[in-house]
Formats: sequence, structure tokens, C-alpha cells
Amino acid sequence: MKNLLPIIIFTGLMITSCSSSDDSVENNNNNNNNNALTYVGSIRSIINSNCTGCHSDPPTNNAPMSLTTYSDVRGAIETRDLLGRLNSTTNPMPPTGQLPNDTRQLIEDWVDLGMPEN
Repeated sequence: MKNLLPIIIFTGLMITSCSSSDDSVENNNNNNNNNALTYVGSIRSIINSNCTGCHSDPPTNNAPMSLTTYSDVRGAIETRDLLGRLNSTTNPMPPTGQLPNDTRQLIEDWVDLGMPEN
């Protein structure tokens, strides 16, 4: 019986530590996902892949503005209805067709977070 007591205590501690560890890992992952949604971490690559072909500096193909910097993108969202154009079904940006729903939602979530840069 004396030999079983340390095993029982060790097993109990392992179960308890694994249980609480899972909760903190899940919470940390949720926080990291929210914190990682920044212009530099997520949005810049979307813009560079889909917009800067025309919205370069200087803009080409009759694009009215550059979208090469954080300030450019933020300004286009605040004053030029960039979200409206991204979500438009009749006159979308990019002109080749709407971005996938999850990509547009990611941009909207970033805007809802206050458009953090870093």
C-alpha cells in the first residue's frame, strides 16, 4: 500500500495539471489570434497580393490611389469606401471578382479592431 500512495498522488497531480494547462493554452491561442490581426501581420499581404498591381505608387490602370502603405489603406477605408468596393457584387475590387468571403471577413474584423498596424 505504501508503494501505491506515491503513484496515486502522482497520477492525481498529472490529471490536474493537464486539465488546467489545456484551458490556458486555449485562452492564449484566442488572445494570440486577436492580437495577431494587424496590418503588418495579416492585412498587408492580402493588399499586396490583390491590390497593388494597380494601386501601386504611383497607381496604374486608372486606379485613383495608392494602397502601398498602412496609411494609404487606412485612408481608403476611412474616406474612399474601400470595404464597400471589396464587398460589392456589381463593381467589386479587385475588378477580376470579389475576394473570398473569409478574406473579406478578415479585413472587416481588422477594421472592427481599430485597424492596428503592428
